[in-house]
Amino acid sequence: MTYPETLDYLYSRLPMFTKIGSSAIKKDLTNTRKLCAVLGNPQDNFRSVHVAGTNGKGSTSHLLSAILQTAGYKTGLYTSPHLRDFRERIRINGEMISEAEVVDFVERIQPDIEITEPSFFEVTVAMAFDHFSRHQVDVAVIEVGLGGRLDSTNIIMPELSVITNIGLDHVNILGNTLPEIAAEKAGIIKPGIPVVIGEKHEETAPVFLHQATDCDAPLVFASDEWQVVSSSVEDGKLNVSVTDNLQDNLTVALDLTGTYQLKNLVTVLSSVKQLNSQGFAITHEHIREALQQVQRLTGLMGRWQVLSKAPLIICDTGHNEDGIREVVKNIRATAYRHLHIVIGMVKDKDIAKVLSLLPVEATYYFCNPGMERAKPAIELRDEALRFGLKGETYPSVKAALSAAKTHAAPDDLVFVGGSTFVVAEVV
Repeated sequence: MTYPETLDYLYSRLPMFTKIGSSAIKKDLTNTRKLCAVLGNPQDNFRSVHVAGTNGKGSTSHLLSAILQTAGYKTGLYTSPHLRDFRERIRINGEMISEAEVVDFVERIQPDIEITEPSFFEVTVAMAFDHFSRHQVDVAVIEVGLGGRLDSTNIIMPELSVITNIGLDHVNILGNTLPEIAAEKAGIIKPGIPVVIGEKHEETAPVFLHQATDCDAPLVFASDEWQVVSSSVEDGKLNVSVTDNLQDNLTVALDLTGTYQLKNLVTVLSSVKQLNSQGFAITHEHIREALQQVQRLTGLMGRWQVLSKAPLIICDTGHNEDGIREVVKNIRATAYRHLHIVIGMVKDKDIAKVLSLLPVEATYYFCNPGMERAKPAIELRDEALRFGLKGETYPSVKAALSAAKTHAAPDDLVFVGGSTFVVAEVV
């Protein structure tokens, strides 16, 4: 098969969560274990860091990857979903897996795909592990797809487990309460393996502490260990000064300017401390150098990303209650004359909760990304009216953005978001 034919095979043959939702999920690790066994269990051939969480796990994974490769480690990075190119999911030192390697992998594993009938995600996880093993990476940062306990990535035995935070998302799959969701995320905690929890909350901390105790896994809460002393955005950088309980001070300038990166930063710093205690050699200079160029080093997109100016157009992949709260916080911190919001969502989110958080004093451009899970734009508009959010519907994301550009004055702000898949169509 050619590369386009290979992708068409993967997309059409395999159940895909981003297209059809929860029915694509295989709720155990059997298929992943079978595929990896056929490949010689490549996940056992490299060190890894496992990253879970409701929000921030993608940014945290990219931050860690940038730091590790700056420190001289050949670093694999597995994330999902992709925005523009399937190959974004699998990188080594920022470089995407080649088209030829994708084709070769699928050809090798195709007979087993036909027998096992795995999901799209299970195949991509096996592909990533095989790629990292073949290229002999020093370490790989592995982002959980959904949940943790039953996620396909959870067959690794990492050097460190990281859980960024817990919020209400995918409640139809993970549970209706924060403790229930935390229990699923805590499923990545392994016997004797250190774990970093990004945020400490009264409802979820006991869940993590219980699981860590049962596994005899050393646990730290990053929010207890580090404090942000000051932060400001200047010249396209988020300048941050932090200190820890040992009075270890560090000042960094991140090229990711969303204020929610402050939470991710302390999670990353605690993770680096844990890795250094296991023999990694990561200095403050490595951290400072890496964080100035995360986007260039890793290819990260869609995190409070400026697409153009005059008018200022910004997109962000935040798509659940906590994510949208952070988006609104950043919108309010941005100077503009009038606000235009291009928004689309998927059906299986708590749409009412998200809409209730959005500013009324904006012009809305309702659209839907080109996928089966998308909420039809007209239905989204009608639901938004209940919250006083007014605007027109458009047949596509690009049509909505084009209309927003036409109506916006040079000193206006156009925000594009509501779903990762909306952002994927504009970056």
